[in-house]
Amino acid sequence: MAFRGPKVWLWRWRRNPLKRRADAVEAWVVLGAWLLTLLVGVLAGLASTRSVEHGLARERVEWRPIVARLTEQAPGTSSARSGSASGDRVWAKVSWTVANTSHTGQVRVRPGSGPGAPVTVWTDRQGRLVTRPATVSQARLRAALIGGLVGVSAAAVPFVGGRVLRGRLERRRMDQWDAEWSRFGPLWGRTTG
Repeated sequence: MAFRGPKVWLWRWRRNPLKRRADAVEAWVVLGAWLLTLLVGVLAGLASTRSVEHGLARERVEWRPIVARLTEQAPGTSSARSGSASGDRVWAKVSWTVANTSHTGQVRVRPGSGPGAPVTVWTDRQGRLVTRPATVSQARLRAALIGGLVGVSAAAVPFVGGRVLRGRLERRRMDQWDAEWSRFGPLWGRTTG
């Protein structure tokens, strides 16, 4: 195990007669990569969070609940506790009218519901079936999770790019050291006298 001395902060920017130009370039590459990683991650995360929140808010404004009617008998039999959980629901065909246009679709209803039974469905501006829009708190959570994921994913690009560039600089420096060692190494065996 090699001995490593105490950690010296900002050693890449300190004056040192042994420091080469490649060391300074590497220092700036590392600093630039970290700053770019932070900047890209934060900006991408905030932009995607804002976009998701805006889209979900638009859905809350545009999507409306309307009453649809069953067009046929729902499969299954009704019981006292039917409809209490989402597992107690079955698919059935319903119809509704939006802006004098009739629409039909499949929704989940209580088993055994009869034809003509009212069912609340959510529709968009064109009258197509949609899911219930997210509440404000659900939208915030969803936007934060998506924003965090996008931010981390976007930040990975400059981070990985900086690591690759630093690896190439390291290999180049090692090649330079090998060339210098092969040139000056044999001279160490000679003595003056």
